[in-house]
This record gives sequence, structure tokens and C-alpha cells, in this order.
Amino acid sequence: MSFDVRDLSVPVLVAPMAGGPSTPELAAAGTNAGGLGFVAAGYLTADVFAERVRAAQRLTSGPLGVNLFVPQPSAGTPAAVAAYAERLAEEARRYGTELGAPRFDDDHWNAKLEVVLDLRPALASFTFGLPTVEERRRLSAAGIATAATVTTPAEARLAADCGVDILVAQGPSAGGHRGTFDPTATPSGQPLDELLAAVTADHAIPVVAAGGLMTATDIRRVRQAGAAAAQLGTAFLLSDEAGSSPVHRAALIDPQFTETAVTKAFSGRYARGLRNRFIVEHEAEAPFGYPEVHYLTSPLRAAAVRAGDPQAVNIWAGTGFRQAGGGSVRDIMDTLIGRD
Repeated sequence: MSFDVRDLSVPVLVAPMAGGPSTPELAAAGTNAGGLGFVAAGYLTADVFAERVRAAQRLTSGPLGVNLFVPQPSAGTPAAVAAYAERLAEEARRYGTELGAPRFDDDHWNAKLEVVLDLRPALASFTFGLPTVEERRRLSAAGIATAATVTTPAEARLAADCGVDILVAQGPSAGGHRGTFDPTATPSGQPLDELLAAVTADHAIPVVAAGGLMTATDIRRVRQAGAAAAQLGTAFLLSDEAGSSPVHRAALIDPQFTETAVTKAFSGRYARGLRNRFIVEHEAEAPFGYPEVHYLTSPLRAAAVRAGDPQAVNIWAGTGFRQAGGGSVRDIMDTLIGRD
């Protein structure tokens, strides 16, 4: 392994944010500012993922990370997803669209692993679980460092046993999908600082702190507590290089949104975003079932974006979203590390 997160001149990772915000430009800008940027593979075909990795590589000579969603058996049932579709029929009519066809797939897992092995980014990180030991060994043999998103000390132990090089300790304030290995488990409410203390005490490999970090003070705190670096996503959602939709950008600064909520209503898996009408009206009835529910609601969410309506789309964001600022990634990085 040639990449070591402790060698970054700026100990900040620009978190992978699948579904739009992560762009090749955002990834490269994070690296060019001294940190590490990511290309998010989630929801892309293997070919599009490869194109984005190559595009980011053309924009920087520094290290890049990629992030893959680890496939798991669905926690949903066809009957529960069908019942949810019936309840959402009025939403589809409201936005003049049809609901999507719920289906299960593995997000092109094997093909994406081959892309990673072919293009050889510095780091491959994993969310929702772990690669097999053999898959991890193949990446290591290719000189690619590996990282696992963990939300509990127990998950961290499993990741360390798999042989990953880095643990990304994700606290409960993180925006977007929780990285829990068990999709039906109530996400851990253990504060990031406690999780970080437990994971760093148990493991000698580097630990990256993630979840709700927005400021220079936040980064100093977790670094002083033993984190090798901090991973921030929400802090970059309003950056010039992010692919956040106009609806997403506007909602983050709209005073009508005052809090976030953890919901499975959009994807069938727990994720944190701005509390809007859709969450309020549908969370209680939403079933588990990822990625079936994601595909079911995808056309509805896209129609809401086209309509400029933030009330029926997932506005993923961490609890500190009010502190997000605009400007270039370098400008944001400079603020985060106190660089003039």
C-alpha cells in the first residue's frame, strides 16, 4: 500500500456523496487543495463510474479515492413495497409522473470492482458493509488502500478482521445514508466522539472521523482525539464544484427547513436529510427495502426537482447544514484549516 491518509498535507477528506453532489471536479478539487477527494460509485453503471474516475484523474496528479456500496440481501418484501407504492400513488399524480419499478440489484458490484482494479485509485472505501477478504486482498495486491465506513465498535472489529487499512468512524450526525452493516438496525446514537475514542483505542490502524463535522474547531477536536483525518460532506454541498441540484442548494439555506431527520421513506434504508413534507407524511409507513424503494421513488424525486419543490425529494444533509458555505473547494478548505 502506497497511500497513507496520515501523509495528507490537509487532513480533510471530501466525503463521497452519491446521487449528484460528487463530481469529478469536486473529487479533484479536494485533492488539489491538499486533502483527498472521492468519486462516488453509487447508482452509476460501471462504465459511467469508470468515466468519472478517469475524468477526476485528468484533473489532478494527486491521490483520489473511490467509494462503493456493498450489496446486501434486501430487507424488504414484495408485498410491503407494493403497499408503499399504493400509498405513494397520489404523490406521483401530484407531480405528474409515474412511480418507478422496484427492483433489486447489486449496484454492478463485480464490474465496479474491476474498474477499481483497472484504474487503481489510491483508496477504495466501502459503505453498507465489507468486501470479502479475497476481494480486499485483490485490491491490496494492486496497491490500492482500503477503508471501511463503520458506525459501531462491533462493525470496526469486523472491518479490521477483513484487513482494511483505514476505518472511517461515522457518527450519527452524518448526512446521507447511514453506513450500518445491518440495514434494519436502528442506527447507533453513540456520539462521534465516543465512537472515535472506542475505535482508536481498539485498533492500531488509522481512523478517520466523520459525521456532523463542519468547522475548523470540529476538525481540531477529532484530530486531538486521535483521528488521522476528518471526513466532511455537508460542508462541501454548496461548493462551486459540487453537483448538488439547485433545489438541494436552495433548501440548505431556506429558513423553512430547521432540522434534519433520519428516514427510510426515500430509499428503504436509513439516511439523514432535511425534514420535509414527504418525510413527515410517509416515514411511518415506509418499509425497509433497499434498493427497491430507491427505484420506486426515484422518478417522483426527479419530478419534484424539476418542479423546484424541495418537499418531495431527499435533501441529504448532516445536522450542521446551517454552517455550510459557498465558494470553491479550496476556499472552504482554507477556512477549515485556517490557511490564508
